[in-house]
Amino acid sequence: MDKADIPFLSAADLSRLIQGKEVSPVEATEAYLERIDSLDFKFNSYLALCSEEALRAAREAEGAIARGNYLGPMHGLPVAVKDQLWSKGVRSTGGSRILADFIPDEDATAIANLKRAGAILLGKTNLTEFAMTYSHCYRTPRNPWDLDYSPGGSSSGSGTATCAFLCATSVGEDTGGSIRRPAAWSGVVGLKPTWGLVSRYGVMPGAWSMDAIGPISRTVEDAAITLGAIAGYDPKDPYTWNTPVPDYRSALDGNIGGMRVGIIAEQIDSDVVDPEVGDAVVAAASVLEGLGATVEEVSIPLTRHMTDISGLIMRVDEASKHRTWIRERLRDYSHDLQIAHLTGSILPAQVYYKAQKLRSLLRTQVLDTLQDHDVLVLPTSGRTAPRLEDGPRVITSKEMAPSWPFMRTSAFSLASTPAISVPCGFGSSGLPIGLQITGRPGEDGAVLKVAHAYEQRTPWHTMRPTHA
Repeated sequence: MDKADIPFLSAADLSRLIQGKEVSPVEATEAYLERIDSLDFKFNSYLALCSEEALRAAREAEGAIARGNYLGPMHGLPVAVKDQLWSKGVRSTGGSRILADFIPDEDATAIANLKRAGAILLGKTNLTEFAMTYSHCYRTPRNPWDLDYSPGGSSSGSGTATCAFLCATSVGEDTGGSIRRPAAWSGVVGLKPTWGLVSRYGVMPGAWSMDAIGPISRTVEDAAITLGAIAGYDPKDPYTWNTPVPDYRSALDGNIGGMRVGIIAEQIDSDVVDPEVGDAVVAAASVLEGLGATVEEVSIPLTRHMTDISGLIMRVDEASKHRTWIRERLRDYSHDLQIAHLTGSILPAQVYYKAQKLRSLLRTQVLDTLQDHDVLVLPTSGRTAPRLEDGPRVITSKEMAPSWPFMRTSAFSLASTPAISVPCGFGSSGLPIGLQITGRPGEDGAVLKVAHAYEQRTPWHTMRPTHA
C-alpha cells in the first residue's frame, strides 16, 4: 500500500492491516505526521505534536507485533488527544495561556489506557479555553468542509484532526456536548459515554457531575474500538464504574430488528431546529424503521429547557473550580471566559439549587421514556455549523453564545446517559447534519449498535470533506 493512502483508512481497517503485518505502525505514524506537517496549517487541529515520541512508540509497537505480542485493535494506531488531558512530559495547556508552560509528570488515565493498548500518541489537539465558552487562545480551528465555518467545540481540534484524516481516531471531552457538537458540525462520529464509564483522572475539569471522556472517530466501529481502550474502572476516579469493559464491536452486527426507537417530538418541531435538520433526522428514523426497528414519537417536555439548566450548573461549577485564578489572574482569561466566570461566581445559591431540581426532573423524564424504548433520537444540533468571524475579535456578553440554543446535547449530560452523534446528511450550505442517539445508562453498546446499523445503510460516512 502507498504510504500516502494510509491516513484515508478507517481505524478498524488500519488495525486489521497492522495485525496482519501488511502495514507497520512506523509506516502509519510517518504517514500521519507527514500529512499533519503538510496540511494542518489550514485546520489548526494540533497544539502540540509528539513526533519523536510517536516514532519511538511506533518502533516499539512494530517490534512487539513482530514478536507475536499483539495487544489488540488499538495496537500501533496513531491517535490524537484533546489538550484538556494531562500527558506526561508534553505541554498540556487546556487551551489557555494560564497553563502555557504546564508539563505534567504523569498521564491522564485515558491516555495511560491508550498507551497500554498500544496506541501511538501523535499529539494534543486544540480546544476552546479550558473547554468552556467559544474562544481559542492559540489558533482558531477551521472546518474541513469549509474553512470559513466553525468545526464546533470545545473538542474542536479532535474533530478537525479526525475529519481531515490527521489521525486514525481521537479522544475528546464532553460536558454539555463538546464531543457531539464537533462530530456533528465536522461530519464524523462522536460518543459521550455513560457518565463514569471512562476515568476523568488527569482531566482538567468543567462540571464534575457531567464531564465525560470519549472518542471522536470516522466510523462507529472506530469509536467502539477507541471506547474499549479508554474505558474501565480507575481507583483514582471514585466515580468510575467497577464493571468489566465489554467488547463493544461485538454488538455491531447490523441487527436492530425489534428494537424500540423514540423520536423526541420537542426536538423536531422546534424554533431552534432548522426544518432541513429536522427533516434529515426524521428521514434517519425512517431508515431505522426500514431496518426492523419500531419508531414512534415521544414527548420529553423538559428537553426544551436543557441548555438553560445545564448552562447554570456548568457556570457555577466551572467558577468554583477556577476560584483562585479568578481572584488572582482574571485578566489572563479570554474576555468571554472572564464574563462566564464572573457570572458563575455571583449566581445565587437558590438559582443553582433550582437548576439542580430541574436537572433531576429532566433526568427522570429521560429515564422514564427509556423504560419503554431502547434508544431515543433527535438532532445533535438544530443547525449546521456557523460561519467563523475573520480576524481578531472580542466577544461581548450579549453575543457570547450565538450557537448555544441550537445545541441539542445537554439533556443527556444532565441525565448521565450515553449519546452518540453520527452524520445523517448535509444542509443547503453543504455542511454536515448530525443524528443524535441516546440510550440507557451503561448500555453504550446498544447506542453503538443502532448508530452502526444506520451508518452502514447510508453513504454519509464515506464522503470526504472538500479541503482534506
